[in-house]
Amino acid sequence: MTKIFFLVASLLVLRNVFIHASFTPSLIIDMAKIIMGNYCSPEKLVGMKEAIEAASSNTEVIDIPDAETLANVLSAGFQTIIKDQRLRISYEPNYIPAVSPKMPPLPPEQLIAVLQTSIKLDILEGNIGYLRIDHILGEEAVDKVGPLLLDLIWSKILPTSALIFDLRYTGSGDISGIPYIVSYFTEAEPLIHIDSVYDRPSDTTTKLFSMSTLLGERYGITKPLIILTSKNTKGIAEDVAYCLQNLKRATTVGEKTAGGSVKISKIKVGDTDFYVTVPTAKSINPITGSTWEVTGVTPDVEVNAEDALATAIKIANLRVQVPAIIEGSATLIADNYAFENIGADVAEKLKGLLAKGYYNMVVSKDSLEAKLSTDLKTFSGDKSLKTTSNTPPLPPMNYSPEMYIELIKVSFHTDIFENNVGYLRFDMFGDFEEVKAIAQIIVEHVWNKVVNTDALIIDLRNNLGGPTTAIAGFCSYFFDADKQIVLDKLYDRPSGTITELRTLPDLTGTRYGSKKSLIILTSGATAGAAEEFVYIMKKFGRAMIIGETTAGASHPPRIFRVGETNIFLSIPTVHSDTTAGPTWEGAGITPHIPVSADAALETAKGIFNKHIAEQKQTTS
Repeated sequence: MTKIFFLVASLLVLRNVFIHASFTPSLIIDMAKIIMGNYCSPEKLVGMKEAIEAASSNTEVIDIPDAETLANVLSAGFQTIIKDQRLRISYEPNYIPAVSPKMPPLPPEQLIAVLQTSIKLDILEGNIGYLRIDHILGEEAVDKVGPLLLDLIWSKILPTSALIFDLRYTGSGDISGIPYIVSYFTEAEPLIHIDSVYDRPSDTTTKLFSMSTLLGERYGITKPLIILTSKNTKGIAEDVAYCLQNLKRATTVGEKTAGGSVKISKIKVGDTDFYVTVPTAKSINPITGSTWEVTGVTPDVEVNAEDALATAIKIANLRVQVPAIIEGSATLIADNYAFENIGADVAEKLKGLLAKGYYNMVVSKDSLEAKLSTDLKTFSGDKSLKTTSNTPPLPPMNYSPEMYIELIKVSFHTDIFENNVGYLRFDMFGDFEEVKAIAQIIVEHVWNKVVNTDALIIDLRNNLGGPTTAIAGFCSYFFDADKQIVLDKLYDRPSGTITELRTLPDLTGTRYGSKKSLIILTSGATAGAAEEFVYIMKKFGRAMIIGETTAGASHPPRIFRVGETNIFLSIPTVHSDTTAGPTWEGAGITPHIPVSADAALETAKGIFNKHIAEQKQTTS
């Protein structure tokens, strides 16, 4: 009540601005009654009745000299209080009510000419259909021209691979046309609740459903549909765009729409020449529970209206490729993923998502790659199975011996702790051939600093992996030379071959041997080749593992191109020997002593110090 009374009272106060009155408060009361009885959102009008009664007893005159000025002031007042720019007051002495246009009884040749000028159709490169309609036809008009529309327009659109539906210039339409349009892009069954329209004057709600029977074939639910919008897209066209957008059947591209209404009525105020333009019905979407009215439809991809078509063509061209991309990805994974059963399962699930239209709404290569990566990781549990860029490897650097020394000093960290406990940290494994070339330098500047310790801590908490080619060699330093040990068996899926990792008989530098104690520190970041090393050392009981469960990554993946596209997949193709049970891929390695990564080093030092102290007591 306070809100509406403030509206009426504030309008009356305007008499101080103008002189020579000619309008009475009853005019405002009559306008308020029209709004109260017809405005589509009555919840915004709480207190209107009381406000009218209060205003009716006011005998003051509104001191505004001319009707047009008064209409503008009243419009501003009502719009401000009710917060709806669609509600307007106008003064129109010569107003003639508009008559809804009806399809005239034209001969076929003239009817064809009318349709060809009002509807624009084109088939763009890549078999992409383009359809522009500036007025949404209603049920009555469709009944008259339906067969011609099928022949002239729809028969040419049906064979296209994607459709761009241009509503940038559509400012009018009939509400009964909404189910027709939406239904051509949905399935016949089950029926879908598209929209609900509340009509205030009759206080009734009409539910709009998709149609089970249509003239001609449906476009289907899988072919890409892109709707172009602009700030001039209004009314019924907004409803069509909003319905298809929220059904996840269409992607909207362009500008936010006008925020119109499904129905606007212009009502004469008594015997005056004043009129109240008021939205008398409103759309309530069953999916969002909200509406596009007033606020407009926010496009999925916002661009200037003039750029919308070019943007849509890019999206459509991508979408046309999506089925081949997903099917190609599924085939690559089924044929190459390290674990055959998992690869087959992932491939089937990808195809299932494709069949359900899950990838129909991607709007860019980046969004497709992100969605595909998420699905691959979810289905496989493997963080290394994902989309990737095809970045060519860097060429080998021709460092001088002095430069290698400086690089090694940065890459490795060594220390000697209390009780002659050595410490070695490095954060990446290198390729065997590269390491072999500088093995002597590493031995001299790193290994020789810790090889003569009584126990050793190897810190892999920040080691992200790298090639596994040097694993056998590194492991060999912690076993004796008198016999060769098979450390692991690696199965390569694409070739179907098994490679044995064996300790090496000849090494650069001195072995640490199999007798001295060894602790390896791990964290959730320890991954790839580092995990293979930890896995081997734990399997053979050669080291105690302290820290956190490792990342559960994979052997270094290979890069595969999906068909002739510029989409690339990172696919792990190798796995460790599983004959004795599950390995570390996808699961990680559980430490013997689980502690936080931050506490791992101090825990390891404490264990060694206690162990060495006990040994000294035993021998003394």
